Amino acid sequence: MNFASPIRKLLVANRGEVACRVFRAGRTLGIATVGVCSADDQASLHVRRCDELQELAGTGPAAYLDIDAVVEAAVVSGADALHPGYGFLSESPELARACQDAGVLMVGPAAETLELFGDKARARGLAADTAVPVLPGTHRPTEASEMLSFWDREADELGLDAAVVIKAVYGGGGRGVRVARTRAEVERAFTECAVEARQAFGNGDLYIERFLPRAHHVEVQLVGDRHGRVAHLWDRDCSIQRRHQKLIEAAPSRVLAGESRSRMLETAVRLGAAARVVGIATVEFLAQPNGSFYFIETNPRLQVEHTVTEEVLGVDLVALQLQLVAGASLADLRLEQPDVPTPRGHAVQVRINAEEMRSRGEVIPSTGTLTEFETATGAGVRVEAAGYRGLTLNPRYDSLLAKVVTHATKPEAAIRLASHALAETRIEGVRTNLGLQRAVLAHPDFAAGVCDTSWVERNAAALLQRAAQLEASPQPPADALPGKEESDLSGSHAVRAPLGGLITAVDVTPGQAVGRGDPLFTIEAMKMQYPVQAPAAGVVTAVAVSPDETVTEGDILVGLDLTEDATKEADDDGTSTDLDHFRPDLEALLQLRHRRFDEARPDAVAKRHRNGQRTARENIDAVTDDGLLIEYGGLAVAAQRNRRELADLEVKSPADGIVTGLGRINGDVFGADRSTCAVLAYDYTVMAGTQGYYNHRKTDRLLQIAYQQRHPVILFAEGGGGRPNDSDVPVVAGLHLTTFVAMGRLSGTVPTVGIAAGRCFAGNAALLGTCDIVIATADSTIGMGGPAMIEGGGLGTYTPEEVGPITVQSRNGVVDLPVADEAEAAAVARRYLSYFQGNLTRFEVPDQRALRHVVPENRKHVYDVRKVLAGLFDVGSVLELRAGFGPAAVTALARLDGKPVGVIANQPSAGGGAINTQAADKIARFLQLCDAHSLPVVSLCDTPGFMVGPESEKQAAVRHFSRLFVLGGNMTVPILTVVLRKAYGLGAMAMAAGSFHNTAMTVSWPTGEFGGMGIEGAVRLGARDFLASISDPAERQRQFDGLVALGYQQGSAVNTARHLEIDDVIDPAETRAVIAAGLFARPAPPRDQWTNSKRRPGIDTC
Repeated sequence: MNFASPIRKLLVANRGEVACRVFRAGRTLGIATVGVCSADDQASLHVRRCDELQELAGTGPAAYLDIDAVVEAAVVSGADALHPGYGFLSESPELARACQDAGVLMVGPAAETLELFGDKARARGLAADTAVPVLPGTHRPTEASEMLSFWDREADELGLDAAVVIKAVYGGGGRGVRVARTRAEVERAFTECAVEARQAFGNGDLYIERFLPRAHHVEVQLVGDRHGRVAHLWDRDCSIQRRHQKLIEAAPSRVLAGESRSRMLETAVRLGAAARVVGIATVEFLAQPNGSFYFIETNPRLQVEHTVTEEVLGVDLVALQLQLVAGASLADLRLEQPDVPTPRGHAVQVRINAEEMRSRGEVIPSTGTLTEFETATGAGVRVEAAGYRGLTLNPRYDSLLAKVVTHATKPEAAIRLASHALAETRIEGVRTNLGLQRAVLAHPDFAAGVCDTSWVERNAAALLQRAAQLEASPQPPADALPGKEESDLSGSHAVRAPLGGLITAVDVTPGQAVGRGDPLFTIEAMKMQYPVQAPAAGVVTAVAVSPDETVTEGDILVGLDLTEDATKEADDDGTSTDLDHFRPDLEALLQLRHRRFDEARPDAVAKRHRNGQRTARENIDAVTDDGLLIEYGGLAVAAQRNRRELADLEVKSPADGIVTGLGRINGDVFGADRSTCAVLAYDYTVMAGTQGYYNHRKTDRLLQIAYQQRHPVILFAEGGGGRPNDSDVPVVAGLHLTTFVAMGRLSGTVPTVGIAAGRCFAGNAALLGTCDIVIATADSTIGMGGPAMIEGGGLGTYTPEEVGPITVQSRNGVVDLPVADEAEAAAVARRYLSYFQGNLTRFEVPDQRALRHVVPENRKHVYDVRKVLAGLFDVGSVLELRAGFGPAAVTALARLDGKPVGVIANQPSAGGGAINTQAADKIARFLQLCDAHSLPVVSLCDTPGFMVGPESEKQAAVRHFSRLFVLGGNMTVPILTVVLRKAYGLGAMAMAAGSFHNTAMTVSWPTGEFGGMGIEGAVRLGARDFLASISDPAERQRQFDGLVALGYQQGSAVNTARHLEIDDVIDPAETRAVIAAGLFARPAPPRDQWTNSKRRPGIDTC
C-alpha cells in the first residue's frame, strides 16, 4: 500500500471511549488530534487523551449537537478533517454540508448518502428496489390511520401471530421503537414513538413494518472508495440486546451457513454500491437459522461494535475511514473483494454499562463516582475504556464505561476468555451490568450461538439470578447517595428519584391534590423515560426540582402530605370480589376455546369411533401422561375467511386441523427436562387432516420450539397432504414453506417419532418419513402421493388402501414398528422414547445360564438370535425395530441393568446370517440413531460375511456394505462385539465397527469360529491345485476333510484369542457382566440435552 494521507490535523466531534479510539487511530497515521468538550464534561477521559482541546459552549448533549460550534472549533484549531465518531452528529447531513462549506473534510459519506440512510423508510425503499429482502411495511413517513390499515391487513393474513414494529424514520439506538401485537397497541405505540422520536431526533416521523420474532441481528461491514468500489469485511452478530440496544457482539456470526452468508454479503455490497458508500458503513439484517434474512437499516458510520471485525480481520477500521475519505482506493488499501482476508478465529465484544436490569426487565442507569476501575489485560484481550478511578458519571450522557473485546481461534475459547476478563474487572462506586454480562456469557444458549434478539428479555429472571451469584458490581453504600435530606422538604412523605437522570417534566405544584398513581415528575435516562407516580392520595407540600435539571438516584424531589395509607393495595377499596365471576370477555374466550375440544364436536367424534379410530385429542391424551400442558395455536381456523363466515370456520375447522402443544411422557419416571415433549396430531375430522396455511404455521412454530428447547417430537401424521383451497393468502406453489426442513433439522437433535393410522399421504407422509422411527397401525396406508395425485399424474386408478399398505411399508423398511391399533401405537411410542430419556432403577435379570444352550452344538444348525437377546438383557426390555425389513439382521433397543443400549445382531435363521444390502442399511441407520443419542451398542456377531454374487451386486452391494466401514470409523459411542458363532471376512469386521480392535472390547463364546472367509471355501480355494492332483475321490475327500478340520482348529475362538485378534473367550453366562463392565466402564460421549455432543447430527433415511 502506497498512500499518503493529506490529513494533518483531525478534530473529533465526540466524547468518551469513541473519541479516545479515533485519537489512537489518528496517532497511528501521524495525525495530530483535537478534542472538544462541553462545559459539564471536563472530567471525561477523552479530554486527557487529545493533543489539543476546544471547549464548546453549553452543557449536556446539546453542546455536542451544535453544528456551528463544532465546525467553528475545527476551523479555529486548524483541523483539516472532522471525525464525528458514533452517535451525536455522526449521521447528520447538515454537518457534512457545514464541513464542506467551511473547507473541512468530514470523515464519512456525502450528505446525500447520510440523508438517504438517515430516512429509514426511504432506505427500505432503496433496499426493495435493489432486490434486498425487506419485511412488509411502509417506505415513507406513515400516519396513524395508514398504520392501522397496515395492521388490519397483517392481522387478516397472520391472525393471532400478527405483530408489527413502529420505528422512527430518523431514529437509531433503540429510541422511537415499539412492538405492537394488537390494534390498540398500534395506536398507543404511534403516540409514544412520535413523542420519543421528536424529543430525540427533532422529527416525529414514523414508519411501520412486520415484526419478525426470535430473529438474529446480523450486520455486514462495508468499505467503499470514491471510485464507486464497495467490498464487504464479513459479518457480525449483535443479537444479545435489551430493548433494542446491543449488549454483546461477535464476529463472525454463527447463525449464517455458507450459502445464506454469501447471499447476505452479496446483498449488502449491492446496496452499498447503489448508495455509493464512501468510507465505512454497516448494513443490518434480521436473520433466521433457516437462511432467510431481511433488511433493517444501513448506518454509514463507525459502529460501537467495529472492534470485533478488526480483531478477526487484523484491520483498523478507523484508520481505513481516514484513508478512504482522504482519497485512497480499495486497491491502494488492498481491500478489493478478492484481497479481503477470511476471518481468523472468533471475537466477542462485551459492553460494560453503568446500569442495572431489574426483575421486570427495566434498565436503570446508575450514577455516582467510580471508586475503583480496573480492567483485564493479557493476550487476546482488548479494552476500550471511557471510565477511570475518581470519575463522577454525568447522567446526561451514555452509560458506556468500557468495551471488553476478546479474540481466540474458536468461539468457545473467545467466550471463555471474555468470561475470565469480566471476572477480572473491578468497577466500584456505581452499579454496572457486569454480573448480567457474565451470566449471559456463561449460559449454554450463548455458547451454542442460538440467542435471538429477544432472548435476554425472555431469560431475564434466570440471568439476574445468575448475575447475583456471580457477584455483580457492589451497590454504592446508602450513606454515599447524594441528594437532599428529609428535612429539606416539608410533608409527611418524601418522594425520591428512583434513578439518576434528567428531569423532563414536573407535573405538580405545591398545594395540588393528587390521587394514587397520578404523575409527579418524569426522569429521562439511557434514552428512556421513567414517570414517577404518587404512592397514595395526598397534597403536594413542596417541589424541589425543575425541568432540565439533573438528579441523582435517591434525591428527594417532592414532598407529600398523604391522606391515605401508601402501603395499602391500590385496588383494596373495602369491597369484596366474587372470585367465581367471569367477565364477559373471559366468558366469550372460554366459549371460543371450548369449540375446539371433542366435547363440542359429538358427530365428528362418533364417526371416528364407528370406524374404530380415535380423535386427534384422544391420541394425544393416550401418548402423554395427562394430555397437553400447553396448546399452541388452538384458536386458528382455516385460511378461508374471504369466502366462508368465521363462525362456520370455527365450527368446521377448529385449530385448522392440527393440535399442537407440549405434554409429558413417562413423567412418573423422568424429570420435566426429559419428559416434556412436543406433540403434533393432524385431525382427520377437519378437512381430512390436510395441511393448510395456518396448519403449516402452527407446525413450524412448535417445531421451532422443539428445536430451541430440545423437546422430543411425537407426530400423529394421518392426513391427505396439502390443502389447495385455502384462499385468504396468495400462494402460487407454496414451495417456500419451511415445515419439512424444520422437521428434518430435528433429526439427530432430539428423538422424533412418527405415527401413522389410517390414511397418510403426500406432505403428511413426507413429515412422517423424516422421523427417526415410524409406528403404523394395521389399517394404515402410507404414500408420497394419494389416489387423486396418482390418477392426476396419469399413473392409474387405485383405492387408498392399495397405495402403501402396512404389508408393503413394513417389508421395505418405511415402518419400523407395525402395531394393531392407535392404542398400541401410543403405548409403543411411550416405550420407545423411554430408552432415550434415561436409566430405570427397577429391572429383572433373566437366568444367564440359559445362554449356554442357545447356539446349537451342531454348527450347521440354525437358531433364532432373538433368544440371545431375550436371555441376555433385562426381562421385557427388548424393543425390536424394523423386524419386517432386512431379516438377516436384528436391530433393537434394550436395557442392561436398567441402562439403555442399542443392539445389532446377525440372524442365522435368515440366509445363514449373511449381510445383504437391506441388512447393511438396517444396521447402518440404527448405528446412526445410537451414535446421535449416545446409546452404547452391543453387537452380536454370527455371520458368514457379506452376501456376494451378481444378484447382490445388482443391489449396489459395494456402496451399501462399505457404508458400514465409514460409520465404524466415525462412531463415537462405545461398541462391544460378542461373537456367538461365525465371524468371517469383511462382514464380521463390519459387525465390530470395521475392526475387532475398533471396539470397547471384542469377545467370543466358545462356539466362535473365525476366518477371512468360510473355512470350506478357503480350503477349496487355497488347496485347489493340491486336491486336483489326487485322483482317488475318496482320498481327495479325506484330505479335504482334514484340511477343513485343521482350519476350524486354527480358526477356533481360543486360538484366535491366543493370537490377540480378539480380547477374550467367555462363558456365555458371563456375557451380561462382561458387557456391563466393558460398555459402562467407558461412558458414552456426553449428551448436549438429547444429542451426542461429539457427533454431527443427522440420521439418514435409507
